[in-house]
Amino acid sequence: MNDLTNWLENHLLQLNLVNEMDYENGFSRLSYTPEEEQAHEAFRTIAKNLGLHIYADGAGNQWATWKVDEHAPTVAVGSHLDTVHGGGGYDGVAGVLTGLGAIKLLQDLQVEPKKNIAVICFASEESARYGVSTIGSKAISGILDKHDLEHVTDADGVTIRESIEAFGLSWETIDQAEKSPDDLESFLELHIEQGTQIEDNDAEIGIVRGVACPIRLQVNVKGMANHTGTTPMNKRSDAFVAIAPLIPFVEEQANSMNKKQELPIVATVSTVHLQPNAMNVIPGEVQLGIDIRSVNDLSKRELTNRIEAYCQQIERERNVTISIETLVDNDSVFLDQTIQSKLSHVTNDLQLNSIIMDSGAGHDVMNMAQRWRSGLLFIPCREGISHHPKEYASIEDLHKGTHVIAEYLRIETGDDHENEDWRNRA
Repeated sequence: MNDLTNWLENHLLQLNLVNEMDYENGFSRLSYTPEEEQAHEAFRTIAKNLGLHIYADGAGNQWATWKVDEHAPTVAVGSHLDTVHGGGGYDGVAGVLTGLGAIKLLQDLQVEPKKNIAVICFASEESARYGVSTIGSKAISGILDKHDLEHVTDADGVTIRESIEAFGLSWETIDQAEKSPDDLESFLELHIEQGTQIEDNDAEIGIVRGVACPIRLQVNVKGMANHTGTTPMNKRSDAFVAIAPLIPFVEEQANSMNKKQELPIVATVSTVHLQPNAMNVIPGEVQLGIDIRSVNDLSKRELTNRIEAYCQQIERERNVTISIETLVDNDSVFLDQTIQSKLSHVTNDLQLNSIIMDSGAGHDVMNMAQRWRSGLLFIPCREGISHHPKEYASIEDLHKGTHVIAEYLRIETGDDHENEDWRNRA
């Protein structure tokens, strides 16, 4: 246990490009930046030391494969190394680290898999730079529409195409990252939970059933801007005052629905833009952004209908016009039940307390599941804090996750002998 613990501690630092994890301002490795590339180089170095075959595809995803037979199927695991602005050092990194750690553990125990094992380090999972998430896994899965993305810019006006080409890639050949259904047999991702369900249930591992993809709405309100000091209160068309009741309405409706249904829904008014946004001008236009998530797609659409009806009521009662634009409406993704069953068996064998749960956050696995049998494991993160410098997962929990992946891979790749060392090392 000590050897693996030390290995995880050292390589957690290496993947984060630091000498210690306590960073007040967190980590910033945005999509297709030199910082992400430096982390990818650390991944390649670790993989090379494990004797793995290394290459990068056309989207910048890094592949490290334990090749045992070129004619055998390939089982894949992995996650990402990019972060949000000032994020933590575990979101994504945990999945890459434990995937590599699982291969080390298999090698140390002299396991002889009958299938190839690939660890994928996906490029550009976070939407922090471009507002577009999971670019690398979309490319692998064949669902990346590069024509819609080509001219999307970051805060500095740099397009996705420009950043990818500065990354040493070709925009023209990014499609070549796509893998055929036969290239992989299955995919498993480990991630920190980014919530507290595991902690709240006194569990150690979360086995994810489904990923709650969002409906995202943009509510556009038009009133009339006018002088704050000279316009009488009874002659105003204040867009902000008119739409403000929608904010508690969204919260109240989500709470009300959760009292009547088993699968929960969450909804957030998460962005507000006022125009002209001046101290002495009545707000003439307002945009609200609403994020709605549940694995129950009917529930998401029911709440959307309630929001639309409430906005129509506001229009009738207030001197404003309201339009609603649906920015995203993705069906939730349910993961492979056979993999879930195998993971439950593994956690039981390792005497780890696991729960079946859903994910409220999106991950690369939701794209991989469009083409391959896929699963998702969660390990706890302290107090559910993520996308923040205080994000933290213990080495002990990383250790447990590594063991679960390794035992899953041992079974999945056809190693047919029992090894008592697993229980001794867990």
